[in-house]
Amino acid sequence: MSKVNWEVDQDHSSVEFSVKHLLINRIKGVFEHFQAVLSFDPDDVTTMDIQASIDANSITTRQPQRDEHLRSDDFLHAAQYPTITFQSTGCVPAGERQFELTGDLTLHGVTKPVTFHTVFEGLNKDPRGRERAGFHSTASIERNEFGLTFNSPLETGGIVVGNEVRIELYIEAVKIE
Repeated sequence: MSKVNWEVDQDHSSVEFSVKHLLINRIKGVFEHFQAVLSFDPDDVTTMDIQASIDANSITTRQPQRDEHLRSDDFLHAAQYPTITFQSTGCVPAGERQFELTGDLTLHGVTKPVTFHTVFEGLNKDPRGRERAGFHSTASIERNEFGLTFNSPLETGGIVVGNEVRIELYIEAVKIE
């Protein structure tokens, strides 16, 4: 088979993140608006190419005051950097149906390489006969490497917001006919 294009189905996909709060708990959030086009041969997922973009203003943690703070100059500075992008640069096997997908993540105007541990969940057809592919990907980034350095020290030591951001993607893509 040869490479074919797939579009991410936002209704059946999610872009999630979590970060430590007060060094004792993880706060989770999602980006509600994103898009991506994948190109790969279903018989050889290592042929994967991805171009993705996320609307930074669509961040939500289910707490409006915190969400506004995350959009502000203290964190994402979404007015100046409204789009987060990912462009893949390579994909190598890492086990049965598992891959290391590398690429360039641009966040807050800074581009850094990131590797996503990716599981190919398989292919199936929906009730309308459209072919779909599923993926689960995880990665961690250090937010300070992207210029996201806001923090407050705790009286007892430590900081309010952790530096490590865990990213988790649940992706369902539809073959573009």
